[in-house]
Amino acid sequence: MPKLPVVEHRSWYETLRMADDVTLIHEPWIKPFFRCNIWHVRGRDRDLLFDSGLGHVSLSRHVALVSERQLVCVASHTHFDHIGCHHEFPDRCVHAAEAHILADPRNEWTLADRYATEEMFDALPWGWDTSRYHVQPAPAGRILGDGDVIDLGDRAFEVIHTPGHSPGGIALLEKKTGTLLSGDIIYDGPLIDDAYHSVLDDYVATLERMRIVQPSIVHGGHFPSFGGTHYRQIIDEYLAGKRRPGCHLK
Repeated sequence: MPKLPVVEHRSWYETLRMADDVTLIHEPWIKPFFRCNIWHVRGRDRDLLFDSGLGHVSLSRHVALVSERQLVCVASHTHFDHIGCHHEFPDRCVHAAEAHILADPRNEWTLADRYATEEMFDALPWGWDTSRYHVQPAPAGRILGDGDVIDLGDRAFEVIHTPGHSPGGIALLEKKTGTLLSGDIIYDGPLIDDAYHSVLDDYVATLERMRIVQPSIVHGGHFPSFGGTHYRQIIDEYLAGKRRPGCHLK
């Protein structure tokens, strides 16, 4: 493997402002398939952070947006690329089925043992050492279930339990704006239903249930955002067997 360039921590993150006070924070030096979308939503009383990235580079130290106001940090699920900086935020939430992983994020439970290697980078963050990487424990103060609400004061996001990719996966839906933060259950790429704790039947049942949701905009756990028509197309393609691992979309 060719030697990769090294990026200083101050240049590791990029922020992109979207509509409705939603901001994408991501790590552009990670290859797209492995690059987690970190979603920040501004609220009247507090902000929402949905996922927190790889964790090798401090999010709170290098992205001012996440340190400006009171913030609730929610895990879409507990794979390493989504919870790396959760320990930096005291107000943490996760679904009950994966609370034990957030509190004790062993590499074999977070998929870090298989995927957290130099192969996922286009450039390395300064100080990276694959053999030493691990997610720090971040026990949740609030355990979430289907139908719970994340209240930001003037905005409310309903929790949708989305098992299949992982047992405690969740999405967040703001009914007022039609904004769906979908995590890893649906995004515009091959949908992963073969991780060590994925359950194919649960994945199918979840997408069949989510087919009735009518979002105006979907902000997924990976890849670019998209609208409601493409959302239904992605679900239908998966259910027809065209978006599973190893499939090549046209």
